Amino acid sequence: MRLERHPRNDYGHEVRAHASPLVRGAFLALGTLCVVVAVIGVVVPVLPTTPFLLLAAACYVRASARFYNWLLNSPAFGPLVLEWRRHRSIPWRTKITAIVLMSTTLAASIVFYVDNGYARAGLALLGVGLAVWLYRIPSRDRPRPSGAAPER
Repeated sequence: MRLERHPRNDYGHEVRAHASPLVRGAFLALGTLCVVVAVIGVVVPVLPTTPFLLLAAACYVRASARFYNWLLNSPAFGPLVLEWRRHRSIPWRTKITAIVLMSTTLAASIVFYVDNGYARAGLALLGVGLAVWLYRIPSRDRPRPSGAAPER
């Protein structure tokens, strides 16, 4: 029995590799670091995953068609990058999950670990600011209230 693999798309035509091998190496290293941080962000709620994946894609597109194709064809990370690249949006579930986990983590930090009142206020303002910013990013798959007219 043979397992069918996910069809791979070639995005190599989008790659504009830098002329300098040194700069390409730097982009490759930075992109790989961003992927590592994004993977850590999957399990650490305060650390966002999507921005690091977008930065990794931006680095890989200037460094290597192989790594760029790997990222965009990844079942775990590719859809997020492609959604942003094509529509400048973040999936609704991803956005809400990020806001909830970030809020929970910041609230726990404020209540249990931070003693300074100014630091607590700063963390609270940071959390609210990040949540508002993230919420305002469009989501094409956002559920519509029943009876609402579709957007044009």
